[in-house]
Amino acid sequence: MNFSENSKSIFNQKFFIMKKFSFAVLSVLIYTFSSLLFSCGSGQQQKSNIPGDTLSGSISMSGAFALYPVAVRWAEEFQKLHPNVRIDVSAGGAGKGMTDALTRMVDLGMFSKGISEEEKAKGAFGIAVTKDAVFPTFNAKNPYLKEILTKGLTKQKFYDIFVDSKLKTWGQVLGGSQKDPLHVFVRSDACGAAEMWAKYLNNQKQENLQGTGINGDPGIADAVRKDINGIGFNNLAFVYDISTKTKYEGLEIIPIDINENGIVDPEENFYGNSDSVIKAIKEGVYPSPPARNLYFISAGKPTNPLVIAFLNWVLSEGQKYVNEAGYVHLTDEALKAEIDKLK
Repeated sequence: MNFSENSKSIFNQKFFIMKKFSFAVLSVLIYTFSSLLFSCGSGQQQKSNIPGDTLSGSISMSGAFALYPVAVRWAEEFQKLHPNVRIDVSAGGAGKGMTDALTRMVDLGMFSKGISEEEKAKGAFGIAVTKDAVFPTFNAKNPYLKEILTKGLTKQKFYDIFVDSKLKTWGQVLGGSQKDPLHVFVRSDACGAAEMWAKYLNNQKQENLQGTGINGDPGIADAVRKDINGIGFNNLAFVYDISTKTKYEGLEIIPIDINENGIVDPEENFYGNSDSVIKAIKEGVYPSPPARNLYFISAGKPTNPLVIAFLNWVLSEGQKYVNEAGYVHLTDEALKAEIDKLK
């Protein structure tokens, strides 16, 4: 194929940008591509081989990066049970999920923070489906790694970094003479992760967070990985690899010194793998916020039988994929309450 010089330039620019995608972004794309391959096949609708299976049609979802990985898994498994159903899932931040749901651009928005009274007044109907948390992250090659992991940081220190911008060097953070600057990364898109992290910091809002704005969970993780002095925050699924249950290469978590005694006590040191972190969230050891429920949002109570069937499945059989995907189960009582809301 012959390209004009301008076309070649555009092509080369796009290729260069593609090469700079982080591993986390590529993982998101692979998840989406795999889901579409399964649901679309060769472009022809698959016939159900399941006797009595009458479910067919499509469901669209968009929104929070926090919910995206498990939502993709749910979509894949539901489509296996019901081959005449197609589910499309796209990430873009909790703000997009809420907007898309309320404007009926999608059937379900993925949302990663509490639903406000204003959003409810606009018709937002939320179903809590699982739980996770936001974690303060930093570069695994930080020269003060051992000291940071030993001491941790108090809520006040995080406030002075992310809100007041009073602490500008690692020496100021750790109480030493180190001159290495702090490079603070925050989210530029409206998202639950930033809202929950800000709420933890003395009930602030996302717009109060100070730092270099980065779009998306994969983007902020990549920025921290590439900057030896970087500090940010990420949802659980973008810190831990769900297959190995260990932290992604290049990322570390700053332990929260919950009792503020200047050291990370054994009961505060649960960041070694995703299993121990999930246990800490479930038992309430890790603070809430930044731990929080994750939701599917619709414009009013769902009336589409396919959407209702999917939500009921997510809240029952679909729960077996929650821990496997690196998330936290809601209590049986909470799940029952959400199912009752759909009746």
